[in-house]
Amino acid sequence: MVPSKITVTRVAAARTRQLTSTAVRRINAASRADGAGETGLTRLIWTHALNCAGDTLIAISLAGTLFFAAATGEQRTNVALYLIVTMAPFAIVAPIIGPALDRLQRGRRWALASTMGGRAVLAWIMAANYDNFALYPAAFGALVLAKAYGVLKGAVVPRVLPGEMTLVTANARLSIFGLLTGAVFAGVGFGVASLLGFTWELGLTAVVFVAAGAVALSLPEHVDHSEGELPASVLTTGSPGSLTGSGRRSLGIRVITALRCVATLRGLAGFLTIFSPFLVQGTIGGVEGTLVLAAIAGGAGLGSFIGTAIGARARLTNPDVVVLVLTGIAAVGCLVAAFAYSIATVIAVALVAGVTNALGKHGLDAIIQRDVPESLRSSAFARSETLLQITWVFGGAIAISLPLIGWIAFTVAAVLIVTAATLTLIGSRKRRGGTPAPTGQPA
Repeated sequence: MVPSKITVTRVAAARTRQLTSTAVRRINAASRADGAGETGLTRLIWTHALNCAGDTLIAISLAGTLFFAAATGEQRTNVALYLIVTMAPFAIVAPIIGPALDRLQRGRRWALASTMGGRAVLAWIMAANYDNFALYPAAFGALVLAKAYGVLKGAVVPRVLPGEMTLVTANARLSIFGLLTGAVFAGVGFGVASLLGFTWELGLTAVVFVAAGAVALSLPEHVDHSEGELPASVLTTGSPGSLTGSGRRSLGIRVITALRCVATLRGLAGFLTIFSPFLVQGTIGGVEGTLVLAAIAGGAGLGSFIGTAIGARARLTNPDVVVLVLTGIAAVGCLVAAFAYSIATVIAVALVAGVTNALGKHGLDAIIQRDVPESLRSSAFARSETLLQITWVFGGAIAISLPLIGWIAFTVAAVLIVTAATLTLIGSRKRRGGTPAPTGQPA
């Protein structure tokens, strides 16, 4: 047999296959490192990565609809639809999912898979109704299930945590894989939408969610077991583990203080997410406005990646101080944007908000692992996530109520952040004197 002629194309193809195979092996090894493969964390990582990919594809599909046309502001019906579909899922999930999780003793894997399967069906519905009103309720349902998944995932993480890994490291690994997968599928989604249209892009979304549901079902059986777990309260202060009037257990003043700071940062994220499209489309518009909005979103995404990378590598020896400092940095960023308002400062604030949100969440994780008894951790993560979603809604609601004048909006944001941080710090100092020593594992 005559050997195949060596060409530049064949050499390039062989080299590409070799690099791809090496990259896949390294990524798989990273997902299984530190005992993650044995406890089931690896499967949760890939469930979360595919979830982020699906969420990214949903966001791309909505960017091509009347959702962004609503940002130009004159048709009140479109604006109302924009607000309901974008913000209401957070408010609906918060009072429902937390109590439901406390009563759900088994079936967490099926619950996770159901959020994926439901979004797969809704993506098909969106694909079939992309140009009519039926798109809105389907998108609404998809966003509700996305928030439900976030709360469920928070409750599952402590159940698959390897003994040699901290919650901070586990959540950082989840975030990094999610961000990278989302970034890859953003490019894929834009390519499919450009070449074949949004209907095909939503079809791809459905396939991704089906795959995510299958991986969720492969999680180990111990994910479903909740013997010895207790419901937590994130609204009342007291010594860690003490019983509150609602029948739940307090997480302690240190956890509550950190949670309030991180909630403030999450409120800023909600503010920027809602205000930025309105500001850009209402004052710039057109292709230039789309590019500016992409730059703001890119800044937020880059900031989130940087914050996650820092949280994964840096050991937060004093996370209580870290979350307070991060809140102050976010406030300073808003003040700078208020006094020197420009598109560049808005992008900078988005970057700062991404870093502080990601790193602040890692600080909160460290405090929960340090101070909260193991029996309360699953409920603590689920309950804290619902509170963070509520503050996102609050930040978005403030954004809607403000005029499209940048310096006014960022002045209001800075004042609210400083006020919230000050009240939180004062409240923690008043109560901390009687708080006993932490009872959890060291972070």
